[in-house]
Amino acid sequence: MNWTVYLSGEIHTDWREQIMQGAKQHNLPITFTSAVTDHEASDAAGDVLGDNDNPFWRDHQSAKVNAIRTKTLIQKCDIAIIRFGDKYKQWNAAFDAGYCAALGKPYITLHDHDIIHPLKEVDAAAMAWAQTPEQVIEVLKYTTSDC
Repeated sequence: MNWTVYLSGEIHTDWREQIMQGAKQHNLPITFTSAVTDHEASDAAGDVLGDNDNPFWRDHQSAKVNAIRTKTLIQKCDIAIIRFGDKYKQWNAAFDAGYCAALGKPYITLHDHDIIHPLKEVDAAAMAWAQTPEQVIEVLKYTTSDC
């Protein structure tokens, strides 16, 4: 079976690349998907629908256009990896985790020890909490194996 893994969350580090490279090194049967990780492109996703002088409506349009991709990819994935970084608040990642939980999609959270408390509800619904991309790869190796 080929698994589809959705990578959600923080866009300022190379955690996605680390997980994809690790999966490739272990020949895991995984296809990875993700939201648009180019911040400027994501912010401008709705601009094609018309100019908005009000930043709220520009963000609103772009959020809806981005949601077409995000909702579709989460619905189609077998599991999601949801990364929370320490530099910015990833409200979108928290929303993705809630959406996964509502759909009954398993997900793994990936974050440092120092933000356990603010993520307690998100972690409580997760199937696992990892602190490193290597831990995620180990879980993926186990869950996608033929044993």
